[in-house]
Amino acid sequence: MQIPARLNALGRGINTFAVDVAAGFFQVSHNGFALLGLAVVCAVALLVARPDLRHQGEEQLTSWLKARQAAQVGFEAEPVASRRATAANPVDLPPEQANAVQWISRKYRVAPEPVAALVAEAYETGQRVRLDPTLILAVMAVESSFNPFAQSNVGAQGLMQVMTKVHTDKYEDFGGNFAAFDPVSNLRVGIRVLKDCTTRFGSTAGGLKCYVGAANMEDDGGYAAKVMAEHARIYRAATGRALPAAASEEALRAKASATGTAPASADALTQAGSLAESSASPVNSSSRKSRNAISVASAF
Repeated sequence: MQIPARLNALGRGINTFAVDVAAGFFQVSHNGFALLGLAVVCAVALLVARPDLRHQGEEQLTSWLKARQAAQVGFEAEPVASRRATAANPVDLPPEQANAVQWISRKYRVAPEPVAALVAEAYETGQRVRLDPTLILAVMAVESSFNPFAQSNVGAQGLMQVMTKVHTDKYEDFGGNFAAFDPVSNLRVGIRVLKDCTTRFGSTAGGLKCYVGAANMEDDGGYAAKVMAEHARIYRAATGRALPAAASEEALRAKASATGTAPASADALTQAGSLAESSASPVNSSSRKSRNAISVASAF
């Protein structure tokens, strides 16, 4: 009878021990969680009272996460990198601008999204300074074929092939000369130069002659005729209509001046670009800009 009694006593002892251990563990964990909660509350209160500490902690955590990612993939991710891109959705543009985007994109083999941003900017700024937006697009087409990183052998740069060294002052508003390779900044500076030229010489053809650096020369080598022919094409593509009579007549006069012949009718405007190119002198627009850079600079 002694063995069962001892076994029962041992069982009761083990049970008491297990209960005591469980109670102790619960007590310790309960107090631990309470302390952890208290620590969290204190930390939150401290961060609320000290925003500088919160910002410092966020920066350190962000730096650590970026470093971890860079170590894994070889570079840091930039979630907002797309904001730097010069691009827009053509679907969001008005029909006239969307038509221009599609036509330019097909002809010059450039993506419609960046062209959409440039077309929108040309329309907005052009209307503000009273320059035909399709004329601005035509200058861009002839000068760079919509290559924002284009550079001539004499230093004309960017979409509008502005002589950066000549117009350094105009780039100061955009942070310096490197802005010549920012498409929108280059476009705005080019529009300003074109507007100044057009105002000074009183006509689109005269303004284009000034813009290409041939203001003090007898002719511009067919540059104005080429731009205005492209202007007519872009205008028709965008609006579905021919250029207004006044613009067409001025384009025809520019063509006649470049070719030495007078076209029979306004329909000949569609051939002005190719005729101007075939009759133009060997000196291209970039070379003219270098030869006349000083006189162009003095105009502004």
